[in-house]
Amino acid sequence: MSDDHYSLSSRVFHAIREDILNGKYQANEELKEKSIGEEMGVSRTPVREALRQLELEGLVHIIPNKGAFVENVTLKDIKDIYEIRSLLEGLCARWAANNITKEQLEELEETVFLSDFHFSKENWDQMVELDNRFHEIVYEACGSKELTRVLRDYHHYLQRIRKITLEQKTRARASMDEHRKIAEALKARDAAEAERCASIHIRNTISNMDKIGWENLMR
Repeated sequence: MSDDHYSLSSRVFHAIREDILNGKYQANEELKEKSIGEEMGVSRTPVREALRQLELEGLVHIIPNKGAFVENVTLKDIKDIYEIRSLLEGLCARWAANNITKEQLEELEETVFLSDFHFSKENWDQMVELDNRFHEIVYEACGSKELTRVLRDYHHYLQRIRKITLEQKTRARASMDEHRKIAEALKARDAAEAERCASIHIRNTISNMDKIGWENLMR
């Protein structure tokens, strides 16, 4: 198959994935190839391929002779992801401490600075974007394609819930402070401290979820 075909399939895959994670499609809702194809202006083939890939990710369940349906994301799924992230984010920061470049450190510091500014303006959408970028820089710096792939998927998978938590002033402020400590540890090339700070960052997020009530975040 041509590179164009794979590029098209990839775009369709990411578009449907985004719609599922953003809540456009509800749990157990059927994803109709024809309707999605017409909406995106593509044939049914890339849609079918995208749905198969989404099934491998656990976001879609395909029933032979019936169709593809959105898989229900349970409360346990979300909790499990955060618990796993608390370990993997720490490992990622540890590796990043040994690999991060001067340019990446400067960009980390810039995201922290800009987060302070947008927090003061209550620009929550920008806060979420900066949060995404902060973690992305650390992922890029860790030097592991496999670890980066897993963490990117988890980070993206939780985007709707992360947005809710970052709209809370207390948690948003704490998250920025935690990011600053991670950046300082990385700048000092202190792998153990970077790992500790990154793990605590996710553990504190979990504690905040407990206070909010996980069920409320799933609505």
